[in-house]
Formats: sequence, C-alpha cells, structure tokens
Amino acid sequence: MNPTLRLTEALIARASVTPDDAACQALLAERLAPLGFACDTLASGPAEFRVTNLWAKRTVAADAPTLVFAGHTDVVPTGPLEQWASDPFTPTHRDGKLYGRGASDMKASLAAMVVACEEFVAEHPEAPLNIAFLLTSDEEGPAHDGTVVVCRELQRRGERLDFCIVGEPTSVQRTGDMIKNGRRGTMSGKLTVKGIQGHIAYPHLARNPIHLLAPALAELVATRWDAGNAFFPATTWQVSNIHAGTGASNVIPGSVVVDFNFRFSTESSAEGLQQRVAELLARHGLQAGADYELAWTVGGHPFLTRPGTLVDAVRSAIRAETGLETELSTTGGTSDGRFIAQVCPQVIELGPPNATIHQVNECVAVADLEPLKNIYRRVLEHLAQVPARDEVTQ
Repeated sequence: MNPTLRLTEALIARASVTPDDAACQALLAERLAPLGFACDTLASGPAEFRVTNLWAKRTVAADAPTLVFAGHTDVVPTGPLEQWASDPFTPTHRDGKLYGRGASDMKASLAAMVVACEEFVAEHPEAPLNIAFLLTSDEEGPAHDGTVVVCRELQRRGERLDFCIVGEPTSVQRTGDMIKNGRRGTMSGKLTVKGIQGHIAYPHLARNPIHLLAPALAELVATRWDAGNAFFPATTWQVSNIHAGTGASNVIPGSVVVDFNFRFSTESSAEGLQQRVAELLARHGLQAGADYELAWTVGGHPFLTRPGTLVDAVRSAIRAETGLETELSTTGGTSDGRFIAQVCPQVIELGPPNATIHQVNECVAVADLEPLKNIYRRVLEHLAQVPARDEVTQ
C-alpha cells in the first residue's frame, strides 16, 4: 500500500470545487494532529462564498526555524462532464496515471507533504525544526479570503516564518526538473476613453474615442517596460479585451473600454508602471478625468527567493532523489506564494508536472508521487540541520 497514493485518491474523491473545501482540510488535519500539530481553522468570506483555511503547526522549540508547507484544497470546475473519460471525482487509474480533478493541481502535493511529515516525525521526533501547514480553499477563486487572510492573522499573532514550500505543480517532464523561486507581479487595468456618440456620416458632430485612443494604444503595445534580469523575463503588457459601439455599424461609439494586464518583474513596480501609463496617455493628449478613466487592480507584487538556505536544500533533495539538476524559474502565472512572501523571506514552489492542470482528464503519473514525497522529506531532513533561526542565512 502506497500511503501517498491512497491519500491523493481520498482527496480527489472529495469534490472541492472552489470555494468548497469538501472537508479535505479536515481529512488532512486528522493526519496531522497525531503528529503533534495544533490545527486551527480560519473561515472567512460571506456565507454564500465561505472559504475554509487551515493553519496547523508543530512547534518543537521557540528558536528553531519554521518551515511552512502551503497549498490549496480547492479545484477549478470540471468543465463538460461528457468530455471526461471517467468521473472527475472518482479517482481512476489508466496507463500508470491517476485521473481526477485536482490530481496534479494540487492534491498530489498535499498528500505527499503530509506523508513526508509523517515519515520525518516518526524518524526524527525531536529534530529542531518547527513545521506548519497553511491551506486554503480560495486559491482557484478570487483569493480574497484565503491565504492573504491567514497571513494577515499570522502577522497579528507575531508568528515568524522562515521557509515556505508551495505545492504548485511546477515540473515539466519529471518531478523536480523545475521549481519556481519567484513569480512575476500581476496588475490589471480598465481604461475607458470618453467620446461623443453620433451618426457615422456626421463625424464632425461626434468624437470617436477609438480614434482618440489608437495612437496611445500603438505606443502601449510597442513599449519596452523593462529588460527583466537574471531571474525574471521582461515585463509584458497585454490587451485582453476591447469593447466599444452599440452593435450598429452606423454609430460612432460614445466610449471605448480596454482591459489590459501587466506581468511585471522586480525591475518595475506597480506604482511606477501606473505613472508611466499616465504619462504616455498625456503625451497623446488624453487627460485623466476629462478624456479617460483608468481603474487599477494589483493582483500581486513580484517576489524572488535567491539561492540560499531553502533553494540549496530543495536542489540537494531533488538531486539526491532523482539525479536531476533542477531549473530555477519565475515564469507562469501567479500563486499564493505572492502573499506568503510578504511574511516569509524564503518561498519556493515545488510540485509534480503541470501538463494537464485545469484540463479535462487532469492526471498525475503514479510514478511521480513517491519521488515527490521523498523530496519533501529530504528537505525536512536538510532544514533540520540548519542553525537556530537567528543564524539562518536569508
């Protein structure tokens, strides 16, 4: 019997479509409590969108460093059920793979983390390393009542975190071939350029907002915002939607709305990018308030964990378990690591291959489960040998 596989199957069988945890966290808490974890459920959000969060901590010594395993029990919706080869919430084996919604994103990681802790505590019950779990059911949703709420509460309590591993599926071909040691920031904007609606045959009586916007839009598309750095690709600006008009071909629209998004490196800041956009629009004769309105939403700031104690421990664990020299990467979307990095100096993401995440017939290779669990356990063993927390290199 493979305990990591069995626990992964048990989690998949719980239909935890965001924000419903479907008692996944309770199942994990049942496994952690006998190991000496104090489990605290922190619920947040309105009744119709209630989010379940779990903070579980095993404290060995006040001056010992703390490693946090972080992740989410919620999954994205299944999509059309008729396109699945098997029920998405019935764990099913085919050709050496375990199928089910959440198999790789990220119930395999959660199971591997828990079993790794069980093995570590059984072998090293007095090891000088505090271990914690930070779990949410709001990672796949708006992310308003999940990890960010827990981090705020931990700050209020004065909890000090030293290391964090987020179980996001980061690998490409084999477990451990890539980890994320940072993520780009994300910031969205909704730009509304104002015009005067009118008949298309009488343009002198109207003011076409699309024509007003076009020169500025061309420069926004062509702008090089930064060059990135050794860890991050260059900042990008992308339009996701442009909407204008009434649906009639003979009407000049009264406004045009552009939705866009920045994915930005540590070479840029949210405030700096906002200022540059405002200056660009002004160069093209567009004044805030009079000619346009622009609403900003900062989804997360970039974070970076440079090679050091945690990265070295993870690299060593992957090398010992798989023989791979892992690749450090900051590509891809955002994760809850962006919130944890505000309260923890060293955060990385490590999980199984991500080729099928969010897809119909999501799956994880059964052969990846045991190595993933062993990597997590080896990291625990490595970090248990670092100096007391005040001496830890950050």
